[in-house]
Amino acid sequence: MSFGLRLLKRIPPPRSVERLHEVAGRTLPLKVVQNHRARRLTLRIDTGGRGLRVTTPPGIAKREIDQFLYRHEDWITQRLREIPARPEVRPGIRIPIRGVPYRIVHEPAARGTVKIDRSDPDNPRLVVYGERAHLPRRIADFLKREAKRDIEKLVEKHCAAIGKRAKVIRYRDTSSRWGSCTATGTLSFSWRIMMAPRPVIDYLVAHEVAHLKELNHGPKFWRLCEKLCPATEECKAWLKKNGNALQAFKFS
Repeated sequence: MSFGLRLLKRIPPPRSVERLHEVAGRTLPLKVVQNHRARRLTLRIDTGGRGLRVTTPPGIAKREIDQFLYRHEDWITQRLREIPARPEVRPGIRIPIRGVPYRIVHEPAARGTVKIDRSDPDNPRLVVYGERAHLPRRIADFLKREAKRDIEKLVEKHCAAIGKRAKVIRYRDTSSRWGSCTATGTLSFSWRIMMAPRPVIDYLVAHEVAHLKELNHGPKFWRLCEKLCPATEECKAWLKKNGNALQAFKFS
């Protein structure tokens, strides 16, 4: 009896190049990703209109990519017009927290960081202390803390329902996806989801936890997702319709 090693063809990981691209009166980051699995050029606008992404097969010249972008300039322009303007996080504007709009109030003289004030039910406030320059970052940090508190409880609940465990939970400010799950059990979430209504937050967590059992988007996955979150279809539709508005807020 003899034994041998089966040699597997190694597929190189995707390679990317980043540059700037001018379109519709804007200068946007452009990421060009060379992927050996790609069979044609594809174009995507990042959530919130924060950048462009072109995926290409190997060996595509820069000139051909530029021509591809030129041919799709009208499409890009139209899609960018449909994306909400990016409001700067500042005193006086309203920002949603768990789906409820809060008016940002700046109190520079007092000590503290960020506090929710619901003393007037008709005018809930998000009070931010300290220097004006730190206000956007302090609100972003506040949303991250709230995300960690809510999402970890939801992960625990949904993991118990399917008999799985998450290895690590991470929080990021991603522009292309709201969450992700790796084959090793790492869950990642965009902390911006804390601006969405509570049922949508629950749906996102249920979605990623379901991937711990079904690492795909097949029928079994969606049945499991709907079992964990019966409002899956409604929440998917809400996030598709309103997600760009949440991504549009500028925290820097």
